[in-house]
Order: sequence, then structure tokens, then C-alpha cells
Amino acid sequence: MNDKPEILLHACCAVCMAYPIELLKENYTPVVFFCNPNIYPEEEYLRRRDELIKYCEQESIRYIIDDYEPEKWHAYIKGLEQEPEKGIRCSKCFEYRLNKTAQKAKELGIDIFTTTLTVSPHKVSKNVFISGENAAKIFGLKFLSQDFKKQNGFLKTMEIAKKNDFYRQQYCGCEFSIRK
Repeated sequence: MNDKPEILLHACCAVCMAYPIELLKENYTPVVFFCNPNIYPEEEYLRRRDELIKYCEQESIRYIIDDYEPEKWHAYIKGLEQEPEKGIRCSKCFEYRLNKTAQKAKELGIDIFTTTLTVSPHKVSKNVFISGENAAKIFGLKFLSQDFKKQNGFLKTMEIAKKNDFYRQQYCGCEFSIRK
């Protein structure tokens, strides 16, 4: 019987999830939540989703896949399409996905949640923390503000990804972040 409390881990992909999940296992029983309606195109979404499922099943990690509803995400970030990477659009995207994560945690009776978004050097962790902490207040939960890129976290997650031959995407996920 596992006596570690559950934590709901929002994950954007298997690559970014690899190291944070190992770190979280030290104190928690992670449950992965794949909620990424921002990913474009749908083929990319399916590829990332399927890679994450494969890894979770390989590692016997419980996971939940949210509905893919890009039209709701587009409505949420409307007017911010031209914003630069790391700008207001990204913060709004964090807010959308972390609110959905907090809502799911509440539904599941899980008191704490976090996200893999901070493992990336392309994300401003402070902005992720603000969105997570605001979502936690709304839903009466705790948000674990952990910067997973610290202590070589990004390097460690890349090593795990390489060892497992994960598909590695070349952009954040949304159509506005695709590098031309």
C-alpha cells in the first residue's frame, strides 16, 4: 500500500514529464493529467499524447487525458495571437491549462497539483507559478511551485527522453510558437 499523497501533474509531453515525475515520486504518488488544447495541429497533439500514454503505461503511472478542445483554447486567448513567445499569450495559456488541472484535481479529490511546464528553459517559471497559485486559490487546493529546470532538470529530462527514444518536438505546441 502506497502511503504517499497523490499529486496531479499537468504534463505537456513525455519529454517534459520524464524528470519531474521521477522527482515527484520521492514524496508523492503522481497522477498525470494531459490537458493541452493549445497543441497544433491535431496530428502533433495525438503524437505527444500517444507518447505520453506509452511512457505512463511502461512506468505504471496513472494518467488522465482531457478532451481535445482547441476551439475553447482559441476563444480564451483571442486577441493575443500576435503576442511574442513568453508574453501575455503564454501566461493566458498557462492560466487556462492550470485552471483545468485544478478543476480536475478537485473532481478527483487530490489536494495538490503542479505542472511540467517549468522544466523548459523556454518558459518563465514565475508566470507559471502565478497561474498555478491563482488556480489553487480558486479551487481551494495547493499548488506545488517547483521549478523543475533547477539542478540540471532540463538536462536530466533530455537524458531520460533520449534513453527512451521519445519523440522530441521542435516547438512549444501552439500554432503561434512554430518556428518558421
